Amino acid sequence: MSWPGVTQRRVATNGIELNIAEAGEGPLVLLLHGFPESWYSWRHQFAPLAAAGYHVVAPDMRGYGKSDKPPEITDYVQTEVIKDVIGLIPALGYDNAVVIGHDWGAPTAWSTALFHPDKVRAVGGLSVPFMPRSPVQPMPMLREIYKGQFFYQLYFQEPGVAEAEFEKDMHTALRKFLIMAAGETDLTTLAPKTEDDDLLTSLPYPETLPKWLTAADLDFYVSEFTASGMRGPINYYRNHDLHWQLTEGAPMEIHQPAMFIAGTADGVVMMAAAAIEAMPHFVKDLRINKMIPGIGHWTQQEAPEAVNETILEFLRNIDS
Repeated sequence: MSWPGVTQRRVATNGIELNIAEAGEGPLVLLLHGFPESWYSWRHQFAPLAAAGYHVVAPDMRGYGKSDKPPEITDYVQTEVIKDVIGLIPALGYDNAVVIGHDWGAPTAWSTALFHPDKVRAVGGLSVPFMPRSPVQPMPMLREIYKGQFFYQLYFQEPGVAEAEFEKDMHTALRKFLIMAAGETDLTTLAPKTEDDDLLTSLPYPETLPKWLTAADLDFYVSEFTASGMRGPINYYRNHDLHWQLTEGAPMEIHQPAMFIAGTADGVVMMAAAAIEAMPHFVKDLRINKMIPGIGHWTQQEAPEAVNETILEFLRNIDS
């Protein structure tokens, strides 16, 4: 599927090639998607940001879409993903960029700003707040917190298991998963699951699609993931401990101009409430900290107008 005014090409960075979608001319704004998404999850942002005088670039992150898919689990550690993003900036002819990410793209955006303040002039996160490096190893902590319970990130740890569940019926899997995490779903009504359950079986099958996800949108995602498979995307979750080990002594504070946007019905926001409250202590120039009522996890897709207005306000603020 094409999108009006948006072109695509592959760009070499960090030893691989990423497919990028782009529009506009001017200062560089990189938009980083999350799981299970695509450059296409930013489809509503291209035209407004390009019209405001920016070069908007949304890559398929490594392992996704038409980008390269390195074979090893450790190829998806965040330290490598960060290098992909930082390498894009000179590859596109720039010295620096504004970097904005959603879901997995948010910690990538925060980390590019944290580790490369000379390359990232401003930063934004959607759904996932900035969290400094944990003083304790992540996976043992998660296993203790969710002992006896189902938690998707623990379920994703065994190679091949979650991939097989998604790939058995990609259309049903994505339809269930995307709508489960959206504002239309009251997460408190979902049946509790044990650690032995799978991800999708107990989720209700949504008979109708919400306004933000058309049949054509869903078909695009199904086509992309049918072609690419789910191994690369799920591998992002299998490197929590490795990233923690590789970033010992990391800085704790971000000093660039920053923004955060999330929906009040986002399950990630519910899990990360303490981190959102603490964020101003670590993000020292947090100029926008906005919660959008009633929307779920797919922030820029569920509320494109509110997100676009907020991003444009942020860009005007840093460039005025």
